[in-house]
Amino acid sequence: MTIHAEELTLERIFDSPDLSGPSLRQAELSPAGDRVTFVRAREDDRDLMDLWEYHLADGVTRRLVAADAVVADEGELSEAERARRERARIANLRGIVEYRWSADGRFLIFPLAGDIYLLDLQDESGTVRQITASDSFDTDPKVSSDGEHVAFIRERNLWVAEVASGEARALTEDASETVANGVAEFIAQEEMGRSTGYWWSPDSRRIAFLQIDESPIDITRRYEIEAGEINMIEQRYPYAGTPNVSYRLGLVDLDSGERRWIDLGNDSGDNRDIYIPRVQWHPDGRHLSLQRQSRDQQTLDLILVDTDTLTQRVLLTETSDTWINLHDDLHFLERMDAFIWASERSGFKHLYLYDLEGSLIRPLTGGDWGVDEVVGVDAELGLVYFTGSEVSPQEKHLYRQSLMTSSPEIVSRISRRSGWHEVRMDRAGRVYVDLYSSSSQPPQLSLHSADGERVAWLLENRLDDNHPYGPYRAGHRPSEFGHLVGPEGQKLFYRLIRPADFDPAEQYPVFLYVYGGPTSRLAVNSWGRRSMIEQYMARRGYVVFTLDNRGVERQGKAFQDEAYLKLGQIEMVDQMVGVDWLRSQPWVDPERIGIFGWSYGGYMALMAASQYPGEFAASVAVAPVTDWALYDTHYTERYLSTPQAAPEAYERGNVLSYADAIRDPLLLIHGMADDNVLFTHSTMLMQQLQEQAIDFELMTYPGEKHAISGAGQRLHVYRTLTRFLDRHLRPAGMEPQP
Repeated sequence: MTIHAEELTLERIFDSPDLSGPSLRQAELSPAGDRVTFVRAREDDRDLMDLWEYHLADGVTRRLVAADAVVADEGELSEAERARRERARIANLRGIVEYRWSADGRFLIFPLAGDIYLLDLQDESGTVRQITASDSFDTDPKVSSDGEHVAFIRERNLWVAEVASGEARALTEDASETVANGVAEFIAQEEMGRSTGYWWSPDSRRIAFLQIDESPIDITRRYEIEAGEINMIEQRYPYAGTPNVSYRLGLVDLDSGERRWIDLGNDSGDNRDIYIPRVQWHPDGRHLSLQRQSRDQQTLDLILVDTDTLTQRVLLTETSDTWINLHDDLHFLERMDAFIWASERSGFKHLYLYDLEGSLIRPLTGGDWGVDEVVGVDAELGLVYFTGSEVSPQEKHLYRQSLMTSSPEIVSRISRRSGWHEVRMDRAGRVYVDLYSSSSQPPQLSLHSADGERVAWLLENRLDDNHPYGPYRAGHRPSEFGHLVGPEGQKLFYRLIRPADFDPAEQYPVFLYVYGGPTSRLAVNSWGRRSMIEQYMARRGYVVFTLDNRGVERQGKAFQDEAYLKLGQIEMVDQMVGVDWLRSQPWVDPERIGIFGWSYGGYMALMAASQYPGEFAASVAVAPVTDWALYDTHYTERYLSTPQAAPEAYERGNVLSYADAIRDPLLLIHGMADDNVLFTHSTMLMQQLQEQAIDFELMTYPGEKHAISGAGQRLHVYRTLTRFLDRHLRPAGMEPQP
C-alpha cells in the first residue's frame, strides 16, 4: 500500500506548530548538574517562549515560568534592545528569550518587558519576583557568585540591585550619547561573538567592565523606511577602514564604588587601534585575563592582570599572516596552575595545555581535523571534553582527552549517531545535554552521562504520526553527502536532495542554495533553519544542491585562508565546480540551474549573475553585500585588510565592478530598515543596473531588518522567490509533488 504525504506548502511551513517540532533554545545544565533548563516555544505560537526544566531526580519535564503569566503585555522594545536581538538573530521571538543561572544554582534570572525577574528554586511556590521596575529598559542581568546581587545595564550604565530588597544603585554614572559602560559595542555583538561588556569576579567583590567611547566613529545618517513614515537614523557605523570605538577596561569595587583602570596598551603604548574581544576572570578572583587583538587581526595577546596591583604579563601571543579566528576556549584549571588554550598554529584548531607563566606543557589534540569548542573539564579525573570535526567537516561530534596525554592525535569519540551534536556540560564534567539533529531527524534534546550513555530524553521529538511533520514525512527527501575535487585538489563537500518521484531518465531544474562566507558551512548533516524550504523545493521538482567553497570554516586554516584578500574571487570558482558536476549528470537540465542566497549568500548570487553571465537561468539575492567598503571593520578587514591598504582587493570583491555584465533573470530582495547589511548596498546596485538599462526584479520590505523576521513578511519572501524561480526554471506543465 502506498502512503501519500500531505502537500507541503509555504503557508504550513511558516505556521504553528513548527514542523520541526518544539523550538528549544539555550539548553543549560544547572551548576549542580541536577536539572536542565531551556526556553521553549508554545505549540500554538512558535515565537512565544517560556522557561522550562527537566529535573533529574523525578524525571519530569515541566514549565517553570509562562512569560505571559509574568507580564501580560510586553509592550514595545527599546531601540537598543531591538538592535541587540537583531544581532542575536532572535528578533522574531517574544517572552523569555534568555535567562541565566546564579553560580550556586539557586536562582534563575531573566529580563522581560524591560525589567528583571528572578525565580528562587528554593521557593516551593514557584513565585517569580520582580527585581527592577523603572521606566528605563534594563538588560543583560547577571547574578553575583554569592547570590546577593544582580548586575545589569540601564541607560548605558552599569547598575547593581540587591536580591533580597531589590534596592538598585548605579555603579557608573558617566554614560553619554557616545560613552557606555558594560555594553558590548555593535561589532562585538555582530562579529566577535561577545554579547556583554562586564564580568563579575568569582568572589563577588568586583566587576570588570569595558567602557566604550563611540565618538571616534562618524555619524552615518541612514533611512529606515516604514510603511507610513521614513525615519532618519543617526548611527555610528564603523565602515571598513574608518575608526572604531576606543576602550577602557575598568574594575569597580561593589562596596566602595571605587573605579580603577587597566592599561590596555601594547609594547609601543598604543591602546587606540585595538580590539578587546574577550575578558575572563581566573577562578582565584584576583587575576583577570583579557585578550587584546590588533586592528589587522594578525596578532592576539593573552594577558593576565593582577587586579590587586594592576601589574600584568602576556601569557602568550598568537600571530598569523592572514587573520586569527577568535574563540572561547580559554579554561583555567582549578586543581593545576595551568590553563587550556586553543590555537590554529598547526593549520587546524587544536587544544594545548599551558602553565601560568605561559610555557607550553603539552599539546592535547592533534591531526588534520579541528576542535570546535571546549564544552567541559573534569578536574578530578583530569579530562577535557570538546566537540570537533574528526569524523568529517559535515558532522559535529563530542570527544574526550586526558590532560596527561602523550598521544594528542588519539582522542576518544563519545557521540555515535551520525549528524550534528551541540553539547553543553555541567561544571564538574560528569553529565551533558546533547542537542542533536541530522538531515532526517529534527532537533532532539537528551541528557547523557560523560561516557555517552543516554540518561533521559528531554525532548525526543520522535518523527511519528503525532509529530507536526508526521503528515509530510512520507514525502521527506533524503540528503546525499559527498565531495568534489576543487581546482587545486581541495575537497569541496556538498549536500544533494533529489526531487520527489525522482526518475534518472528525466531532467530536473536545480535549486542551488549558497552561503559561501568564512563563518558558516551549509553542506552539513543537520536539520537547519531552511530544511523545510529545501524539502519544499525538492517536492516542487527541483534538485536541491549546496556546496561549501574555499574560505569556509571547519576544514583547516589553509582552506579558509584562501579567502584572504580574495573575497568574491575564489567562491564562485569553487561553486562552478559543483555546477559543472551537476551539468554532467544526465538527470539535471543544464539550462535550468538557479541560485539563491541570503546575506553573504546574496552576495554570492550576485557574483554568480555578474561573473558568470549565461550560466544561471535565474538568480535570487536577499539582503546582499555589494560593496565591502560599506560593511563593518572587524568582519571586512579580517579578510580584506582596509580599503586604504588593499584597494585592489576591495575593487575585485565589489559586485558593482561586474554588475554591467548581468543579463540573466535577477530578483533582488532587501529589508528597508536593515542596519547590518545596509539597504544602501542594494540601492547602489539598483542605480547601476538602471543606468545601464539592465532588467531586474525587486522586492523590498518596509520596516524589516536583515533577517526579514516578520511572520507574514518571511512567508512573502519565499512566495516571491518561488514564483520567480518557477517562472524561469520549471518547464511548462511541470507540477509540484506533495
